[in-house]
Amino acid sequence: MIGKVRNWAGLHPKLASWLFLGIGMVVILIIAARDVGLLWNQWLFLICATVGLAGLCVWIIGWEDGKSDEDDAEPAKKA
Repeated sequence: MIGKVRNWAGLHPKLASWLFLGIGMVVILIIAARDVGLLWNQWLFLICATVGLAGLCVWIIGWEDGKSDEDDAEPAKKA
């Protein structure tokens, strides 16, 4: 089971990062806001916004990955 998860995460690193970061952020949200007395639709909106924010974070961090790949490829083309 763990091997399948590792293989899947290796094939889809950004999606795996989004999934695991989203789960972690939702857990922290639930722990932090459990005694606030939110309605079910407020919880739903907060969880959706948190998962969306996790995806945005992974996407923004991925910008840096694209730049490093292009920078490494340029010297090889010139040589």
